[in-house]
Amino acid sequence: MVELDLNSFLARKAGILAQRQAEMRAEPARARITLRAGATVAGFTGARTVQMRDSSWVTDSAPALGGNALGPSAPEVLLGALASCLAHTYLIVAALESIPLQSVAVQVQGALDFRGVVGLPVDALPQMEALTYQAEVVTTAGEAALAHLHAEVERLCPVLNTLRLPVAVTRTDCAPG
Repeated sequence: MVELDLNSFLARKAGILAQRQAEMRAEPARARITLRAGATVAGFTGARTVQMRDSSWVTDSAPALGGNALGPSAPEVLLGALASCLAHTYLIVAALESIPLQSVAVQVQGALDFRGVVGLPVDALPQMEALTYQAEVVTTAGEAALAHLHAEVERLCPVLNTLRLPVAVTRTDCAPG
């Protein structure tokens, strides 16, 4: 019989997280990592190939903005990154606190006023707004455990915290060549 819930995965994840905790306690500098992503533009389509570690995928805009809809737009990728990070944080907290899970699904949405993006005058800089998410968590744990799980995800999700507490983003020039 195939197990349909996440609990065998969570047990394995808990072991791995315990190992990471031990390594980081022994050597705190190992807790800080640098993540990288890059994008290059295809000449004919304007689509962007995004590279992260050994993975790559294409982002593009809709035809209404001159794209070919070859992939999600950058704002959609931002929403997807938030949804993925929230879902993963649910798994991490559940694994660390032995909260049984049958399933987790996260939906994120937001609004974007494109007037500034297309060159029309605006009063504010273009940015995503009215971001909301719904998390559907199926668990046999009680309501108190579920409320605690939600609260810990809100506290610990790095992408959620980055959006809520923005960090400075600076441009550095490439070496001429």
